[in-house]
Amino acid sequence: MKRLTKEKVRVKHLGVWSVALFFAVLSALYGLVAGILGVIAVVPAFDLGIIAAIGAGIGGIILAMIVWAIGGFVGGAIAAIVYNLVFAVQGGIEVDLDVESIGGRP
Repeated sequence: MKRLTKEKVRVKHLGVWSVALFFAVLSALYGLVAGILGVIAVVPAFDLGIIAAIGAGIGGIILAMIVWAIGGFVGGAIAAIVYNLVFAVQGGIEVDLDVESIGGRP
């Protein structure tokens, strides 16, 4: 039988690498959307052949994803470092978790 129990935990440290990687992936997805919108807005303004327009569109989308991912990685790393400095002074963040236990084991 599955039971949910409430557990209070305190987060005192964030892994810089994992936070940076998370924000890199999230930002790459934003870059995909921004790249598509940018290509839709910019490519028709130029008198390109169909092959050149497709190439420019794909290149623009990939470039946007890379630039946004790098920015997200750097921003996520900086945020994690700042959070860790604040946690060291403040003591962390309390989080309520629902923990599932199966057969009496936590």
